[in-house]
Amino acid sequence: MKRGVKQIVLGGAASFLLLASSLLSAQAGTIKVGAIFAVTGPASFLGGPEARSAEMVVEKINKAGGINGDTLELIIKDSAGSSEKAVSFAKQLIEEEKVVAIIGPSTSGESMAVKKIAEEGKTLLISCAAAEVIVDPVASYVFKTPQKDSFAAQKIFEAMQRLKINTIAIAAGNDGFGKAGKDQLEKMAPAFGIKVVAAETYDSKATDLSALVAKLKADSAIQAVINWSVVPAQAIIAKNMRQAGWQVPLFQSHGFGNIKYAEAAGAAAEGIIFPCGRLLVVDSLAAANPQKALLIQYKTEYEAKYHEDASAFGGYGYDAINIVAAAIKQGGNDRAKVRNAVEGLTKFPGVGGIFSFTPQDHNGLDIDSFAMLTVKDGKFIPYQGQ
Repeated sequence: MKRGVKQIVLGGAASFLLLASSLLSAQAGTIKVGAIFAVTGPASFLGGPEARSAEMVVEKINKAGGINGDTLELIIKDSAGSSEKAVSFAKQLIEEEKVVAIIGPSTSGESMAVKKIAEEGKTLLISCAAAEVIVDPVASYVFKTPQKDSFAAQKIFEAMQRLKINTIAIAAGNDGFGKAGKDQLEKMAPAFGIKVVAAETYDSKATDLSALVAKLKADSAIQAVINWSVVPAQAIIAKNMRQAGWQVPLFQSHGFGNIKYAEAAGAAAEGIIFPCGRLLVVDSLAAANPQKALLIQYKTEYEAKYHEDASAFGGYGYDAINIVAAAIKQGGNDRAKVRNAVEGLTKFPGVGGIFSFTPQDHNGLDIDSFAMLTVKDGKFIPYQGQ
């Protein structure tokens, strides 16, 4: 006779409790969630915080008893920012590991490469990359947590209107995020009465953009520059502009949401204006703000655990795994049910904003998920001109 059965036949209350415990143990299982993050490589400033945030959440969930008694297993694959590796890992996670969902990848190019695989494999993908084309047009199994490019562009153009800026230049990295942002800016500018007189793309690995800056500076009509990238060039273009004595306002995309960029640019970062989630200025939020408690919790837990500043990028991973966990609570280990649960999730508080997904909207955030920020004395603060 098996040991567990022998203990059960002892009789009385002890027998009943042992039987109940045995049945619960038999029913409890492990639910696998995949993650593809650029933990190493040039995009590690994205993937590192995303992976650490996701691990932190899973550890906390499992310490609290899991989800409906099941243990959550997070399988992280390091793509190092490579689309080829991301594709290979996605296939492995879906076909071999049988994950119920995948969070990530970190970059827009990787996410677009993996999008079709998630659809064909009928496996939920919650991207942590920002390009709007990831969810527009909508793909049944593909969602994302960062705010929309078009909302970022709108916030920038509204700020420009208040500053009476109507003639600008655009500079963008040649990666997926840069190209998508540049397209949005050029498409939307006329609606705000803004003329784009130069739209330049640069090598996302560039370490010197002084030639580009000189070219733009030669046009005296340019009143401001928008730089759209998630690469170290954000700091480089700021330095090159100020070194050239060019003092026009510099706007950045929501990819600027890491204080390391401001630190890398040093004094040249002063006055940069950009849209971002409210995590970076959580201390300035009103007590009644519906995100404040969660933002403080995430920032406090992350910084205590990893001894580094929390960033908007880590927040993308944090939101993705929490959304998946909420969906698993409803749909269990069934891929289709988990996907449906995400699409029906409304008023779900996250680091990036309050998510409300619909069949038509797989980003789930509105334009109020963005605030305009600026750099003052090396710190991020709310932009007063909004």
